[in-house]
Amino acid sequence: MTRLSILPSKHHPIVQTLVLIAALVGLGGAVSAQAAINGPLAKTVAQGKQIFLHDTFGGRGRTCSACHQGAGLAATVTPKGSRFPNLSNAAAIFPRYSARAGRVITLQEQIRGCVKGALGGTPPAYGSLTMRALVSYLTSLSQGKPIDMGGKLQ
Repeated sequence: MTRLSILPSKHHPIVQTLVLIAALVGLGGAVSAQAAINGPLAKTVAQGKQIFLHDTFGGRGRTCSACHQGAGLAATVTPKGSRFPNLSNAAAIFPRYSARAGRVITLQEQIRGCVKGALGGTPPAYGSLTMRALVSYLTSLSQGKPIDMGGKLQ
């Protein structure tokens, strides 16, 4: 007896795509941005993550992850009640107006301000390997997010 089916097999590209979409929806759309990044860019993103997690920039012994936990993906409330949003859309909302600075700032300026102020360290120079790595890492967190210049961190 021959079995006829109008549905494609599990190996059909449409079925595989639907399975992938279902998995993404099940994960709330949270897919590792690094999965789509490879080669030299992936290496730079990985360096940026290591800097984010471990570099104190010669400051008070704190790292970026002291305020932005979960490698920047977790909203954080400090014991003193300070709130730090996650950075999953950080690269998608810059440039943006900063009331503190009284002007429009870029992501690089924000990074430099955080390193100098919150960490008490020496900010990485514009265009330096450290700055490129940090910007690459933060941008990888925002991959797939809609551009929302002037928007708020999540």
